[in-house]
Amino acid sequence: MTFRKTLFWLHLLAGLVAGLSIGIMCFTGTALAFEKELVAFAERDARRIAPPVAETPRLSLAELQARVSTAHPNAKLSGLALENHPLAAVAFTAGRNETFYAHPFTGEIRQVASTRTRDFLQLMEDWHRQLALGGPNRPLGKAINGAGNLAFFFLAVSGLYLWWPRKWRTKGLKRSLWFVPAANAKARDWNWHNVIGLWSAPVLIVLTLTALPISYRWAGNLIFTLTGTPPPPPTSAPAPAPAPAAPTAPSASLPTHAARAQPLSAEILIARAQKELPTWTSLTYRAANPAAAPTSATVAVRTADAWPRTALTTLTLDPFTGEILKTNGYANLNAAQRVRSWTRFLHTGEALGALGQFVAALASLGGCVLVYTGFALAWHRWRRWRNPPPLDAS
Repeated sequence: MTFRKTLFWLHLLAGLVAGLSIGIMCFTGTALAFEKELVAFAERDARRIAPPVAETPRLSLAELQARVSTAHPNAKLSGLALENHPLAAVAFTAGRNETFYAHPFTGEIRQVASTRTRDFLQLMEDWHRQLALGGPNRPLGKAINGAGNLAFFFLAVSGLYLWWPRKWRTKGLKRSLWFVPAANAKARDWNWHNVIGLWSAPVLIVLTLTALPISYRWAGNLIFTLTGTPPPPPTSAPAPAPAPAAPTAPSASLPTHAARAQPLSAEILIARAQKELPTWTSLTYRAANPAAAPTSATVAVRTADAWPRTALTTLTLDPFTGEILKTNGYANLNAAQRVRSWTRFLHTGEALGALGQFVAALASLGGCVLVYTGFALAWHRWRRWRNPPPLDAS
């Protein structure tokens, strides 16, 4: 048996075994490519305000926080988020799942009217990561999808070899590179599988490769090995989530202050961060609690000129003086962490902006078609094997 024939049968077997898992990941990956943008659009009723009357002053952040606390006395506010947009509401977070949006000019407090889009995309994410299995079955779902991703990587690499035109003749090249009218379903499925596979394979290889560190600890450790970076100490806990574009800055040691020193307002601390990073597009502020145990305040900032595009810069500030105690960003990451920050956001396409997300979504959608046509071609082959054409009587 030739190498090409052997590779074909391995390709067919891998597709039949992992096809269902791959189809689920491709469908959910298509839905999740613009997850943040879809959620923001669906929640624009709370996140966006009407243009204010001219000369209307903005309320202070302290006043807005007080109004949120008055309207929702049981909410334990933990931080706030600002967007550098004239019609953006101020978001106050309470815990991990509750957000209140304050109108910066009127003080009106709003919450999202419907969470259907967010809930749907969360369901898509659960299926994408662990086949929507929860509790004790969650590791099983992650293992199945991790193996499916490995199989998908093999299918994309082997498919690129199998789909590549063997003879660069005009007629054969056209059938391999673009859609042509088909005489029957089998010819159509072959043409679609070949064309979509050939164009999608390079992107699918990137998407599946960048998913490996998310699924497997050994893949993450391999990045440390290849970059010559000392790996983190082993722990008995499950593998941590992939590193963000910039790390969250740990609390820095605070200078000694007078016993009755009062912390600065969030307004002043945020203004200090905005002055330090004038090209900011969004920021998240986490307050210190000097009364309980003196700690630093942190402001995680995204800027318009950040590279990579998804990188955050985290400023650690002295809550009493506003002095910047520490700056953490992409430049502070070691080589392995920088690679991880790229792989995390190349997987979704976000690292390359809207165009990258669109290409990732299109390739994922192409993966859905590849699963369908792959199964269809296997069915045609099986039927032909079970019912071979009659021999010519002559």
